[in-house]
Amino acid sequence: MATVQPPLARHYHERTKYSPETLSRHAGDLDFSQRPAIYKDYRLGQTFSLKEYMEEESGASSPRVRPPQEKQQWQRLSRLLYLSYGITGVVNYPGQPFYMRSAPSAGGLYPAEVYLISRADSLLPAGLYNYQVKNHSLIQFWQSNVWSKLQEACLWHPSLESTRLVVVITAIFFRSSWRYRDRAYRRICLDSGHLIGNLELAANLNDYHLHLIGGFLDEQMNDLLYLDGRQESTLAIAPLADLLEVEQNLPSLRTTLPSPICIDYPDLSDGELLTYIHQKSRITSTENIYRQPEPEDPPEEEQSDKYNFPFSSKISLEAQPMDWQGGLKGLETAILRRRSTRDYSGQSIHLHQLAALLSFTYHPEYYQEQGLDSYPDFFDLSAIETFIAVSDVAGLEEGCYYYAPQAHELRQIRFKNFREELHYLCLNQDLGRDAAAVIFHTADLESAITTHGERAYRYLHLDAGHLGQRLNLAATHLNLGVSGIGGFFDDQVNELLGIPLEEAVLYITTLGQPK
Repeated sequence: MATVQPPLARHYHERTKYSPETLSRHAGDLDFSQRPAIYKDYRLGQTFSLKEYMEEESGASSPRVRPPQEKQQWQRLSRLLYLSYGITGVVNYPGQPFYMRSAPSAGGLYPAEVYLISRADSLLPAGLYNYQVKNHSLIQFWQSNVWSKLQEACLWHPSLESTRLVVVITAIFFRSSWRYRDRAYRRICLDSGHLIGNLELAANLNDYHLHLIGGFLDEQMNDLLYLDGRQESTLAIAPLADLLEVEQNLPSLRTTLPSPICIDYPDLSDGELLTYIHQKSRITSTENIYRQPEPEDPPEEEQSDKYNFPFSSKISLEAQPMDWQGGLKGLETAILRRRSTRDYSGQSIHLHQLAALLSFTYHPEYYQEQGLDSYPDFFDLSAIETFIAVSDVAGLEEGCYYYAPQAHELRQIRFKNFREELHYLCLNQDLGRDAAAVIFHTADLESAITTHGERAYRYLHLDAGHLGQRLNLAATHLNLGVSGIGGFFDDQVNELLGIPLEEAVLYITTLGQPK
C-alpha cells in the first residue's frame, strides 16, 4: 500500500527545520556577488513625491499649493507609508551605507514590496503605484482604473465596495532566499507580518482602518500588478478605509479563504521547496467568494485558552495600559526609534513590564480610549499559542510559562533557568542566553491546514510577524531591548517547552535590558 504523504505545508516545515546535524546544509556559502538589490526601480512612470509633506511640519520646505483638505490627505498618506516601511536610520558601513526601515527584516534583506491601487475617485489618479522607499515617493507605473479587476481578484471582498485605496504587499523571494534558502519563506512571511503590524498602527495614527484580505486569486493579482508570480508574488492585500468619511467606517470583515490541501507532490530537491509551497498555496477557484452569505453559525461559545496544565501555578497579569501620550505621539516615536537589539546586559526586567507588553500585543481593546483600533485585523489569531521562557523577570519565578490570553495570565509549566538551553537552540546566539525573557509563538499546524489548506502556513507566519511587531513597539516604548529570531533548532524548542512536535514553532522574540 502506498504511503500517504503529509500535507505539503507540514512537509515544507519538516524539511526546513534547523537541527545540529543539518544546519551546515541549510546555511551553505553566500555568494556576495549575487546579493540582490533591496529596492525596486521603475524606469518609466509619473512620480509623486511624498517627502515634501513630511518636511512641511518642520518648515524645511513648502509643498506645492493644494486645497487644505487635499493637502491634509497627502500628509496622512505620506506619514502612513513612511511609518510603515520608510527609512528611519542609516549605518555608515565602509563603501556603502545601509539604510534601516521602520519595519524589521531578517538580515536587513527587506523582501517585501509595497504597492498602492487607486480607484477613479481617490486622492491619487486611478492606477497602479509602487512605494519607492529610497526617496519616499510613489511612482505610477500604470494609468488606468483597474478597481473592478481588483474586486474580481479579491473575490468581491465587501471592503472594496466602499474604500478607494488599497495597499498590496508582495514578496521578492530571492532577496531572502539568497541567504536563507528554502527556509526563507518563513522569514519572508514574518517580515511581511512586521510590515502589516506597522501599517495597522500607522493607520490608527492617520485616521485610517486597515482591512486585511488574505484570500484572493493569486494569479489574477499578480497579473494585475504585472508580476511574474515565481520571482515576486502577492502575499496580502489591505484596503484602507478613510475614517474621516462616514461611508468608509466599516465593520470587521472576514480576512481569509482556504486553499486546497496538497498531498500529491513530487520528490522536491533543496532549492525547489520555497517556490513550490507558495505556488501550491494559491487560490484558483471562484466558488468560495466573500459575497456569498455565510452559513448560520451556532451560538458563539466563549473562546477558551488551549492549555490548562494540571497543578501549574497561575499568575494573573495586572497592568495599567501603556500611555501612548496625546495624539499617540509615543507610538509614532516608538515606530521611528525601534531597532533590533544586538546585545543584552543580562539584567532583569520587571513583571509589570512583561504584563504591559502582553497586554498591548494581545488586548488592543484596552487601548480604545487612547485612539487605537480595539479589534485590528489578523488572519487567524486563534491558531497561535504563546509560551515564555523566563530567565530573569523580577516578580516571576524562573522557568517556562504558557500565556493564556483569554484569562490574561501565565501558567507555569517548567521550573528551571534555561539560559544555556536558550543559547543553544537559538543557534548559539548570545541574544537567547542574555535575554530576560524569550517569547515563542507556536501553532497546531495540522489543525490550521485542515481549516485553511496549504495557505495556513502563510497566514500563521504573517500573524506571528504582526504579533512580533506589536511586541517590538511596546518594548521600545518601555526602553527595553527586543529582537526577533527566525533561525532556531525547531525540535529543541518543543523539547524545552514540553510541547508535542505537532505544535510548529513559528517565531521567537527576545526581551531584555540592552547593553
